[in-house]
Amino acid sequence: MDNAIYTSLTRLSGLAREMQSVANNVANAGTHGFRKEGVIFSEYVRRVDDGPSLSMAAGRVRETSHLQGGLERTGGTLDLAIEGDGYFMVETPDGQALTRAGAFTPNAAGELVTHEGMRVLDAGGAPILLPLDGAALSVGEDGTLSADGVPLAQIGLWAPERPEDVERRSGLVFALNAEPVPAENAKILQGHLEMSNVNPVAEISRMVEVQRAYELSQSFLEKEDGRIRGVLETLGR
Repeated sequence: MDNAIYTSLTRLSGLAREMQSVANNVANAGTHGFRKEGVIFSEYVRRVDDGPSLSMAAGRVRETSHLQGGLERTGGTLDLAIEGDGYFMVETPDGQALTRAGAFTPNAAGELVTHEGMRVLDAGGAPILLPLDGAALSVGEDGTLSADGVPLAQIGLWAPERPEDVERRSGLVFALNAEPVPAENAKILQGHLEMSNVNPVAEISRMVEVQRAYELSQSFLEKEDGRIRGVLETLGR
């Protein structure tokens, strides 16, 4: 395949992935605990025999922004937001995972779970049981969960040693590639939820830029294809 055509195709593929990420960010701009995602373009350079080097770029690496989102006051007893670096740990069918989405609720067994039914874990990695007698619940900044003033458990706050140790599994859940450590510079705010860290205006602006870049690459590809066809037709006469 001609290098110009191959380069254009890889660029179009990368731009399509970036457009998907931007569209997903815009769709989740109002989702509590959502982390903005982007695409990193990597470049592959190889020397071809004694000629000039061959350089190809592709958008294959997903990047997640871990910037703090705004805090929204809800007043909900089990609405918890993290201020600072750190994550809640939850139990999923695929193992333990991290999340910043703190809209929790008790299940039928009295366990603290997310709205998707994933159990929230305490600082020791165990499920958290809530009283079913209607006791007043409170959560301290250190994660201590109390019922009528009596401590029951401590909600765990965890952080990866390196940002690359977490990998997005779904929109709100991150898989662990290494053992996390207790988050030191984080606190829990009861009655609050963290908003998405997506800037809708910036994302829509980026969407327009990506769309224009895609159209330019597509136009170049069509012109290059026409040029090659013209050469082949000329040589075939």
